[in-house]
Amino acid sequence: MKVIIGQGSCGIATGAKKTQAEFEKQITAQKAKAEVGFTGCVGTCYLEPIVDVYDDNGAFTRYVKVQPEKVERIVAEHIKGGRIVEEYAISKEDEQFIEKQKRVVLRHCGMINPEDIEEYLAVGGYEATKKVVTSMTQNEVIEEIKVSGLRGRGGAGFPTWFKWNAAKGNPGKEKYIVCNADEGDPGAFMDRSVLEGDPHALIEGMIIGGFAMGATEGVIYCRAEYPLAIKRLEKAMEQAREKGYLGKNIFGSGYDFDLRIKAGAGAFVCGEETALIASLEGERGMPRLKPPFPAQKGYWQQPTNINNVETFANVPWIIANGGAAFGAMGTEKSKGTKVFALAGKIKKGGLVEVPMGLPLKDVIFGIGGGIKQDKEFKAVQMGGPSGGCIPKELIDTPVTYEDINKTGAIVGSGGMIVMDENTCMVDMARYFLDFTRKESCGKCNYCRIGTKRMLEILERITKGEGRDGDIELLEELAVKIKDGSMCGLGQTAPNPVLTTIRYFRNEYEDHIYKKKCTAKSCKDLISFHIKDSCVGCTACARKCPVNAISGEVKKKHEIDQNLCIKCGKCEETCKFASIERL
Repeated sequence: MKVIIGQGSCGIATGAKKTQAEFEKQITAQKAKAEVGFTGCVGTCYLEPIVDVYDDNGAFTRYVKVQPEKVERIVAEHIKGGRIVEEYAISKEDEQFIEKQKRVVLRHCGMINPEDIEEYLAVGGYEATKKVVTSMTQNEVIEEIKVSGLRGRGGAGFPTWFKWNAAKGNPGKEKYIVCNADEGDPGAFMDRSVLEGDPHALIEGMIIGGFAMGATEGVIYCRAEYPLAIKRLEKAMEQAREKGYLGKNIFGSGYDFDLRIKAGAGAFVCGEETALIASLEGERGMPRLKPPFPAQKGYWQQPTNINNVETFANVPWIIANGGAAFGAMGTEKSKGTKVFALAGKIKKGGLVEVPMGLPLKDVIFGIGGGIKQDKEFKAVQMGGPSGGCIPKELIDTPVTYEDINKTGAIVGSGGMIVMDENTCMVDMARYFLDFTRKESCGKCNYCRIGTKRMLEILERITKGEGRDGDIELLEELAVKIKDGSMCGLGQTAPNPVLTTIRYFRNEYEDHIYKKKCTAKSCKDLISFHIKDSCVGCTACARKCPVNAISGEVKKKHEIDQNLCIKCGKCEETCKFASIERL
């Protein structure tokens, strides 16, 4: 038997290391026969720590939320006794989280040991590389990618084959292929899971891309906040070199290619390719004017191609199965699958990979299980700080580049932050604009100053100090910032504001003219009151950090509004729903 424990960042954060230690302890103590290993994140982050117990035939039982106290029983009853502990096993409903997906990029995540190249080879790893470097021409590889319809998964959705072909067609002493693994969007963790769970897929995709454009050196630009991803990448690269898949004369083909990792400092603007190149060269991450494009003059003024992790991770599957097989999934213009990170007020937070064209409703409700506590769905933010809010009225929108763009949002790298009825859309716009304002490199006046002025207006509005004309001023500033900014950060920074005004203008008007937060969320516009149903249990008074609640036992209590700091502790504590927001 084998015991495999999910150890992506999400699993480790919920205690997977302690769970593994307990399995090793109990297997020894109970004299059970089982090997203990680990894997990456399978995508069901809301069920971590996850443990798969494999029998000798390769079939497995998945246990979820396995804290150390559950381990002794699993070892005794399942590993020794051969009886599944049903109450700890994954439910049929949660199994559908994976079953409803179509996995290409995530096909190995949570299923193989990311630090053992032999397990990757056992599932067909590096066969695509061998096929490319020993039996295909550069043009044949690019044509296969063209047939697949693969578009960049980092946000812009630009045809991958076109970028590769452009870099191939430009002369240079050296050519470079770069992976953007910086992933800076709040709530996005798609790339991290691939890097931690299946690093060889990225390496293989970059070798193939390098071959197609004629590059002999590749760079993985990974954010330093991903230490586990970097560790597993380094180990995978070392193993690939030992096997001869990286370095000189790959598969005896005469093709030389190697990789290195550059740890970035976490600047969001480095998601823009010329800013990333500047950072790689040791300069401050700031965008450069285009043209020339990176395919003409990029890293060290040489032809350079940049794609993100998910784009490269698709490539081995496309070469192995054919571009037509990938193109058969999705829609005419948005082909293949897309990975999304479900976060926010969603019941089943985690990673999902679905064919493009699936309606948002099927992703959020069909796979994600709907809204926490069965509250009303309000909106979903797509594309991170560069994207926009899509309201419940548009929940049937297909997930394609074209259809999402029509709503004012973007597919982006794949973040989906779900919001419920208690989310203030004005405050949500303020949050994202605060992020982009801080991440602006400062090169463009409109981006540097304009986002600050928009943020100041939003902060006033959320404090109940909004003025007549603020909405129109926000719209005017947004247009000027989009038109006057050099790179994608400034050009898209106003999107969350514009989409929330477009779909939730009434909330802005309530804040400004009625001094009221529709969602009862903005601290300066709400107050807490105790209803007549109060039983006088004193629980709220004991939890109040500023002693603003008073009253006798078994009698209605009162909140001193002059002392109340609106922290909401009383509302969280009350078991009788006797505290309301007004």
